[in-house]
Amino acid sequence: MHFADGQVPEEYRRHTARRTWMVAAAGVGLVAVLGYALSMGAAQLSLSAVFRALAGLGVEPRVNTIVWNIRLPQALAAILAGMALSSSGAVMQSVLRNPLGSPFTLGVTHAAAFGAAISVMLLGSGTMHSTGGDAVVISNPYATTTAAFAMSMVATFVVLGVSRLRSASPEAMVLTGVALGSLFTAGTMFLQYFADDVQLAAMVFWTFGDTARADWAELAVIAGVTLPALGFFLYNRWNYNAIDAGDETAKGLGVRVERVRLFGMLVAALVTSVVTAFLGVIGFVGLVCPHMVRRFTGDDHRFLLPGSALFGGLLLLTADTAARLMLAPHALPVSVLTAFIGAPMFLWLVMRGRRS
Repeated sequence: MHFADGQVPEEYRRHTARRTWMVAAAGVGLVAVLGYALSMGAAQLSLSAVFRALAGLGVEPRVNTIVWNIRLPQALAAILAGMALSSSGAVMQSVLRNPLGSPFTLGVTHAAAFGAAISVMLLGSGTMHSTGGDAVVISNPYATTTAAFAMSMVATFVVLGVSRLRSASPEAMVLTGVALGSLFTAGTMFLQYFADDVQLAAMVFWTFGDTARADWAELAVIAGVTLPALGFFLYNRWNYNAIDAGDETAKGLGVRVERVRLFGMLVAALVTSVVTAFLGVIGFVGLVCPHMVRRFTGDDHRFLLPGSALFGGLLLLTADTAARLMLAPHALPVSVLTAFIGAPMFLWLVMRGRRS
């Protein structure tokens, strides 16, 4: 929306400022929870000790090891994964015009998991270790990510094909995602049936979405894909706003709808496959977060996309910290907690859609 100089209505200024503050509040909350996550655990640290360790101001070697080698990689993995999944969900909901769209509900996550399982079993890219901290190690991340991305593309193109049908409804696309999820889950189970003991243990343990398994090298790959993808989504924020008004309206405004839809889904599938390949299956974040953010920012993607990314990182980091502390000294996989949170939210969205 454009106004002549000095002609911006005061109501619009307040509207924009309020949503900007909402996004900024999510960023502040993320920083606060990050500090809490780095200080809490089996060995509790003070915030000052955490800050000194991060700043390299000289702390005990034990504190430095806990912060830099254990807690910080896990916290950053949770933040990046939450940002990737949440922003991908927001984009999928927009380009498909489907409020129930997300990498998990549309089967993209299950497809990526199947591709990663193929890589683990047939290409030997996943190995099993004896310690909980590195029970599963992806020895060839490029092969695993490529296989995960290839399978997620299959699911993506099927969903895009269904969305092009004139009779396709949001319910039909969700049912397509459910069918694809069941199909790829069955394929994963088929591979597990013929796997040997080590391969089976690696694949089963790997499917538990867990941020603790990421090290600095894997974090670099996840960040190298997620951050440019977020930039791509933000670059297309006006295109997504136009598509929300309808394909014909968007085309009338000069938006190349099919191109924007295709590349939006491709990039969303790419970041989903990378997160799934390294961290396992983490469900419902891409579905829940965008809808929660919409209650504060509305559908304007100038605020929805950064808000979804920040709140996705905040939600997953909070869930990961809670899962780590809930059964201390044992750590619960974060995917268990996100499923408990996301499943009731999914049912609520379905029922709200039926009422409307």
